[in-house]
Amino acid sequence: MRAFTYSLNKDHTDVVFEISHLGFSNKHGWFRDMSGSLTLDADKPEAATVSVVIKTRSIDTNHAERDTALAGAGFLDAATFADISFVSTEIVRTGADTADITGKLTLHGITKPMMLHAKLNKIASNPFDHTPTAGFRATGELKRSDYGVTAFLPMIGDAIAMTVDAEFSAAKR
Repeated sequence: MRAFTYSLNKDHTDVVFEISHLGFSNKHGWFRDMSGSLTLDADKPEAATVSVVIKTRSIDTNHAERDTALAGAGFLDAATFADISFVSTEIVRTGADTADITGKLTLHGITKPMMLHAKLNKIASNPFDHTPTAGFRATGELKRSDYGVTAFLPMIGDAIAMTVDAEFSAAKR
């Protein structure tokens, strides 16, 4: 199989986070606006590269007032830090369809290493538009305090669990 460069299909991608709310519950939220690319040869997945940019202001917790606060200066400060980015630096195959993806996560103007545990769902021609398509699920965790986002600690959790369900599409043949 030859390598393809794929573009993130944001209409079929979810970036979901989960954080403790006062210890009573875990609140989930999404980021709705993102772009990215993936270069992948299915025969050499460890040589793949992935890069994703998320628009900070696109945070959505299904509560407009909270979303405004989270995008504000006390939390993500979207006016100053418009983007969250992830760029892979190493991919280590852990199974037939799994890998650990290490990369650099930039959040709130701070860049730190992050590992994502990824599972390949499927690589095939999309039956609707016949473009090469790749789908993945990746999970990881970060501490928001590592990125200078400390508002309401420890009442609002420090650990943030991330789940990314992503679909990438290559250019039409």
